[in-house]
Amino acid sequence: MSVVIVLEGAGPGSFTVAVSPLAELSACLHALTETAHHPELRDWGRAVTANASAELRAGLRRFSPLWSALRWRGFYPGLDGTRPAGPGSGSAPGPGPAPGPGAGQGSGVGQGSALEEQLRTVARLPIDRFAELTAFACVNGYTRFDFSRLLRSAAQRAALEHAATALSAGRRELAAQLLRDPETCRADLLAFLDRCRSEFFAEVWAGAEPELTRSALAVRGRLASGAGRAVGGGSGNSRLLSAAHATNPTHTTHATRTTEDLAEALASLSPDSSRLGAPPRVVFDKLHHSVITPARTPVVLVPTRYNAPHLVVKNEPGLPPVLHYPVDAPEVGVTLARSRMLALTDPHRVRLCRLIAREPMTTLDLAARLSMTQPQVSRHLRALRDLGLVRAERSGRFVHYRLDLAAVERIGQDVVRALQH
Repeated sequence: MSVVIVLEGAGPGSFTVAVSPLAELSACLHALTETAHHPELRDWGRAVTANASAELRAGLRRFSPLWSALRWRGFYPGLDGTRPAGPGSGSAPGPGPAPGPGAGQGSGVGQGSALEEQLRTVARLPIDRFAELTAFACVNGYTRFDFSRLLRSAAQRAALEHAATALSAGRRELAAQLLRDPETCRADLLAFLDRCRSEFFAEVWAGAEPELTRSALAVRGRLASGAGRAVGGGSGNSRLLSAAHATNPTHTTHATRTTEDLAEALASLSPDSSRLGAPPRVVFDKLHHSVITPARTPVVLVPTRYNAPHLVVKNEPGLPPVLHYPVDAPEVGVTLARSRMLALTDPHRVRLCRLIAREPMTTLDLAARLSMTQPQVSRHLRALRDLGLVRAERSGRFVHYRLDLAAVERIGQDVVRALQH
């Protein structure tokens, strides 16, 4: 399964990079309740919960389905159907040139005002839409369910109750509260989120916002690096390029270079990404399937510090797709972690690694010790070097190979982190 972003016809204007305090608050709540996912934040989480009020503790338990697995769409920009402004962009959306950080909604001009405006957007959401999005979170998915008439359809209510009960008691209880009184459920959720702001998140945001703004500006710059070479952008771009190519083939080259810039910028957000052609697209290895076409539906990119290493992809019906990406993408993804484990299942490679873990050795020495030919040893070493497990050290006319013990030691940790992407 994978999330596919099809770049055909897309341009820099098909993407907005926005800093969102409410999205970062959702990341903090996830780290507080899913401590095994974020061992590096465990001490911070203990300090927060140790000083938390009884109301905050109760809210963490009551609303945890909204951030445990499938992240609730209400946490992200574009909830009202409008494109958010990026940091430093004033009121203009998109990743174009900017005068610098510090302007525009979500740019960090007062955590209180930005977060409060996002909470007001949730409060203004039609209650049917609020119920639909919350029901999706209760059942940990939206591809198999239709909750668009949840508050008026007995069949959809029954589907929610059945699916939530099969998952956990917490999801069953939240679904029951939603069906019983959706307005009170929303009011209680908003009060809880505001309590988070006053009890711990204001301090968190003061430290995180500058880093998130820097990341947003950097990603926006990478997305826009080919803007001057392209012909327009958005959904009409492919038609313009086709017409232009009839008289000037260089336009196709410009479009290709722009698409490559977009693909490179998107692929850099996760180690579990790949770039494919015909049509040009970026594929993220995820546990659900989704196809996103930015030329038709602009995509919002939101940086996070507290959500690392997760890359969260939101693509609910009728709303702008969102990529909630870590400011520092992990170096090792699922594919590399799996390949490293598989490489060490070969008994010849295990013996080879045991030898070069003790001291650097040449291929000639290894071949003699392992009763193998030099080409056989070279093939094993090349495979281990490609996976980052072996380093080569030249000494005069000799090349010695040494096992990278730090990389091997990290395999277990890398696997755990990779499985969470």
